[in-house]
Amino acid sequence: MVTDEQIAAFRTQGFVHIPSVISRDEAAHFYEAALDYAHRNPPLSHRPVFDQHVNVWTEDAAMRELTLHPNLAAAAKALNGTPLRLWHDQILIKQPHNNAATEFHQDQPYWPHTTSPNPISAWIALCDVPVEKGCMTFLPGSFKHTDLPAQSLADPRSLFGIEPEFIWFPRVTVPLKAGDCTFHHGRCAHMATPNLTDDPRVAHIVIFMEHSTTYSGKPHVVTDPLGLTVGEPLAGTLFPEI
Repeated sequence: MVTDEQIAAFRTQGFVHIPSVISRDEAAHFYEAALDYAHRNPPLSHRPVFDQHVNVWTEDAAMRELTLHPNLAAAAKALNGTPLRLWHDQILIKQPHNNAATEFHQDQPYWPHTTSPNPISAWIALCDVPVEKGCMTFLPGSFKHTDLPAQSLADPRSLFGIEPEFIWFPRVTVPLKAGDCTFHHGRCAHMATPNLTDDPRVAHIVIFMEHSTTYSGKPHVVTDPLGLTVGEPLAGTLFPEI
């Protein structure tokens, strides 16, 4: 399901659009499952830009099925070309008439990882996501810029103040149909547009890290309760091989 051209595009740009990673029927099923989970569980963060639910695969059978979907694992491994483990999943819901963009940022600076130069995230549209509903925009090649500090998702100046060169990068916006997916490198800078529609934008994100990733000690909601020591491998049942 992943072509040589798509692999080359991912490794050059840091992102790629893969249509129909899951079927529209599957997307509709998981859309309802995600909203049901969100109705029953408070979000980890109720930010202005989105509602976030993390590690839902450990608590909900339906979302576990999506997180561990063989199509996602196969595509991620083909694109990355390295052995991978699951880092975590998350449901991101941008509520109707939410005029706040998710501003440009890299993901990896938030994570407590060492020895993981090439993490990869699958961003799965569980509904149609045109520009007006909160789709993603990427900065091609930005994943080559390493060791940046974490940026603010609510401040449009944050990333560009840290790395002014990014101001001049082209910006590629990728609307998705339900069941489509974008895969992006953990350092590929991206943003999401506001949701100007009457319906929630529901996306499920599955994040994979390299097999040998170890714990850096940086605070993170996934690792904080685990009592890990710095340098310890992120392995075991919470971080399964794919």
